[in-house]
Amino acid sequence: MFSSTLVNYGIPAVVVVVLIAGLLYARSRRSISPPDVAAGSPRAVSSESPPDSAPSVDSTLFASSHESSSTTPRIGVDDDADDSTKAGADSGTFELATSDGSASGVTVESGAIGGTEAGEAAVESASVRERTSRTRSLFSSAFASIRGKGKVDESTWEELEETLLRADIGIGLTTRLLEPLRAAAKSGSIRTPDDAITALRHEMTQQLSQSNRRLNMNAEVMPNVWLFVGVNGVGKTTTIGKIATAEVGHGTKVLLAAGDTFRAAAAEQLQVWAERSGAAFVRGSEGGDPASVIFDGIQSAHARNIDLVLGDTAGRLQNKSNLMEELKKVRRVAEKAEGTVNEVLLVIDATTGQNGLSQAKEFAAATDVTGVVLTKLDGSAKGGIVFAIETEMGIPVKLVGLGEGPHDLVAFDPAEFVAALFD
Repeated sequence: MFSSTLVNYGIPAVVVVVLIAGLLYARSRRSISPPDVAAGSPRAVSSESPPDSAPSVDSTLFASSHESSSTTPRIGVDDDADDSTKAGADSGTFELATSDGSASGVTVESGAIGGTEAGEAAVESASVRERTSRTRSLFSSAFASIRGKGKVDESTWEELEETLLRADIGIGLTTRLLEPLRAAAKSGSIRTPDDAITALRHEMTQQLSQSNRRLNMNAEVMPNVWLFVGVNGVGKTTTIGKIATAEVGHGTKVLLAAGDTFRAAAAEQLQVWAERSGAAFVRGSEGGDPASVIFDGIQSAHARNIDLVLGDTAGRLQNKSNLMEELKKVRRVAEKAEGTVNEVLLVIDATTGQNGLSQAKEFAAATDVTGVVLTKLDGSAKGGIVFAIETEMGIPVKLVGLGEGPHDLVAFDPAEFVAALFD
């Protein structure tokens, strides 16, 4: 009887007790945090902030370190906004100290045109040599070969000619550079490979030394207007954003006008730059009249006492003829507004080489180009296009792009550029 009772009730009870004890032990083990778990390891994740509850990232915040101060206005005024919104945006806008340099014109010195610390300018100035390494490699290879021969002969000039052509300097300028060197070698003035290399460096520097590279500002007629032209994909909108960052950092009151109404997301891209740099912003409807957007931007800047309007323009329409006619219209209409158009900057991608020269000719004929911005120079072995544009077109290269950062647009310094190719 007893054995039967034990089998029926005792053994199941023991099993239940053992199971309960096991569950309690396992729970107590989970509640204890091991002391040797390093911070940041998977086991150290706090339950108060699970990964799937992390806030989304604001795309306008990643460049906040480039703003001059916490009081710098970050305004994006939409042209379609109602009058009360615009009035509210205008109230108290642009309480920035004016730059002393704006009184008599702005001269962009060598180095970064953006940033508020001298250290940044020094870093960018030094990077010109580092970021033109592809063009420099063409020259250094040729120079090494010429020096290895130990003498100056016909092969010297052939090698130099090939190098200059590969750098996209162009056949006409290449001939003009080498002819006086050949004559000097015949007269005995050039005797060694180093003499020839030094003489070429001098000639190349001289070719670029006469241009006026000032970015013009007229303090007597406000606002100043800088229009940006060029085909799609050359970095036009990004260039505008970088210049806005620089000018706002210098105390200039800036407005960005989104005149490229035909490219998808062009206005949105420019608005992001406006927010990041602290500039005002005006746009029109998608596919609208670019000239009217530029006109409205200039009028808005005049009413709000803004110093500088940076106007984006279309880079592609149905065909080339339509594009050029549209740009002519933009220029005509802009000149009727309450301001002065004192720069029309053509943006060219350095990697396109001689195609960039063709673009310069077409745009110059349509819009009276005052200067060139050469982008993507760090990714090209065709830096010689600088010489071709200046000598054949008479248009100065004013700025060059050496990278993707907001402060990677620098004033073009001929001596520094040539030195970067030769040293």
